[in-house]
This record gives sequence, C-alpha cells and structure tokens, in this order.
Amino acid sequence: MPAAPRYDRGMYEVFEHTADVGLRIRAADLPALFADAARGLFSLIVENLDAVQPVQQREFRLAGTEVDYLLFDWLNELLYCFETERLVLRDFQVKLTDAGLEARAWGEPLDPARHHAEHEVKAITYHGLVVEETPQGWIAEVIVDI
Repeated sequence: MPAAPRYDRGMYEVFEHTADVGLRIRAADLPALFADAARGLFSLIVENLDAVQPVQQREFRLAGTEVDYLLFDWLNELLYCFETERLVLRDFQVKLTDAGLEARAWGEPLDPARHHAEHEVKAITYHGLVVEETPQGWIAEVIVDI
C-alpha cells in the first residue's frame, strides 16, 4: 500500500453564506483544487483535521467530464463516505482523466474523544457552484448546507 502523501496546508477558506457555509478553493492545477476542496470539506466536519491519522485508505472513481459537476460529485461521494462509515479523511491524491476522477484518500474513523466536531454537514449544493481557470491557476466556490 502506498504511503499517504505529505500534505502542506491547503489553499481553501471558509466563508459564511446565510444558513450555509461556503468553501473558496484556489490551486495551481485541477488535481490540487480537488484535493484542497476535499480537505476543506473535512475541515468543516472536524475542527482539528490535523489530528486525524492517515491509517485507512479509500479509493474513489467517478465518471464525468465537466469539472464543476465532477467537483460536486467528488465532495458528495466524500460526504457519503463520512456519513456511512464515519471515516474522516485528511490526505488526498487526485488524478483527473478524460473519463473522470481517480483518487485515493487517507484518514481514520471519527473518534469524538480526539476529533472535535465543527459542523454537521448535511449536503453539498449546486447553488453558487463555480469552478474556473484564472491566470493564477484554478478557483472554485462551493456552498455546503449545514
């Protein structure tokens, strides 16, 4: 099994949006954008994401060619993984292909004694979903229903 990737602090920020929370992600390329978006999502779920140990690995494959919908599907799949397995993921390797997304993620089961709950994330929304390329790289905005 390959080791979890070494992960420097991501380029995501959280912003308030009525009764929801938004994520704004900036990255040099699309794989980094998707990885940082995933890390941003889990930072909403647990406040101390760096306390999560990368002891379990999950693999994901998603079909799609439109990057905005693929980002939506990716975050939805991660939320589903958390809801069904209570698995908190922290490190991500993402590869985008002509057919979609292939990714590996590392983390561990939620441990309330060590992982401090931040928000109960109910859903990823299409509202305000943006993924676009800029001269400095890529930027995305995602609204999360809490």
